Amino acid sequence: MKIPITKYGLPQVVIYPGLCVLAMAAASVLAAVNISVFWVIEVVLAIVLIWLLSFFRDPNRKIPAGDNLILSPADGTISDIEVVDEPNFIGGKAIRIGIFLSIFSVHINRTPCAVKIEKITYRKGSFINAMNPESGKVNESNDIAMTRLAKPNEKILVRQISGAIARRIVCDAEGGQEFAGGTIFGMIKFGSRTELYLPAESPAKIIVKKGDKVKAGLSILAQYGRTD
Repeated sequence: MKIPITKYGLPQVVIYPGLCVLAMAAASVLAAVNISVFWVIEVVLAIVLIWLLSFFRDPNRKIPAGDNLILSPADGTISDIEVVDEPNFIGGKAIRIGIFLSIFSVHINRTPCAVKIEKITYRKGSFINAMNPESGKVNESNDIAMTRLAKPNEKILVRQISGAIARRIVCDAEGGQEFAGGTIFGMIKFGSRTELYLPAESPAKIIVKKGDKVKAGLSILAQYGRTD
């Protein structure tokens, strides 16, 4: 079965697996010394090789239709839903939905709805565990400020945050661009956190809770006009 690989995986998807294969070949010299140690090393390296290839997978997804939907910008687990201050773009109180991505998650980021990109703000920082909600304040991060194209034309912020393992944020989006909902715009490499911010007074109803598993461009985080 063909596994789609994201363009953001280059050059790692070539270099890292290549090094892994070379290590597997080099380990063959142990076969003549200790066959048990040889097979243990080969199995471990094979697992690492499979993981490296799967990390950069880009699965095909059918994006749900609806201008009233706010989709998840990332795969992972909802780690927190809180009202916080977001003075830089939202301009006051905001609902923050934090998503933790493990090293086994698909790490591609997608737009939560049809949007216009207003500005991109990159910030250097630390690399503490991305499970910690405070990581969004101190870790390396990238803010994608956007405005909904459909009414209500609210401000939305998606923050890409590096973690203890993740050390590179990739973002293709540029100010002034318009995207349909569920469009791929970047990824975070090797474990991370993604946050979605909505204005605190937004009429959108949050329909996820802490601990829920979500998928980028598929899972609905919030919905306008929902009454139940």
